[in-house]
Amino acid sequence: MKKLISVIAVCILFSVVAFAQGHEVGGGAKNIPSHGPSPARVSHPAPAQETRHYNDQPSQPDAPHVHPNGKWIGHDSGPNDPHYHLDHPWEHGHFTGGFGRGHVSRLAGGGPNRFWFGGFYFSVAPYDIGYCNNWLWDADDIVIYEDPDHPG
Repeated sequence: MKKLISVIAVCILFSVVAFAQGHEVGGGAKNIPSHGPSPARVSHPAPAQETRHYNDQPSQPDAPHVHPNGKWIGHDSGPNDPHYHLDHPWEHGHFTGGFGRGHVSRLAGGGPNRFWFGGFYFSVAPYDIGYCNNWLWDADDIVIYEDPDHPG
């Protein structure tokens, strides 16, 4: 169950940063991307102690985000990234709450180790907790997109 929750949380992380705390990353909540990220073009694992930076423009945060034109920044580690590997994807079932721009949900409480909305519970992968330290865990709107590189 923890593995399923971690993978879903990873998907959330890459899709939610644009909506956390009303920031205008990627145009804010009014500019919800029409689709999730494309598969990454790399197939090698990320270095274990890599320092990641995503502020590709001076006005952008140093966190994964989506540009107004739909370009995803920070989703490029590929399917072999050990940080997001699951031995048994969907071991405890699939998330059925809906994916994409037509499924905006509001966080209903918790924190990075356990949060919820719409009757579903999640956690943020430890590798990514630093990117959600300003989320409003009981008020931010989120949208989940399927991750083409990391099943589960």
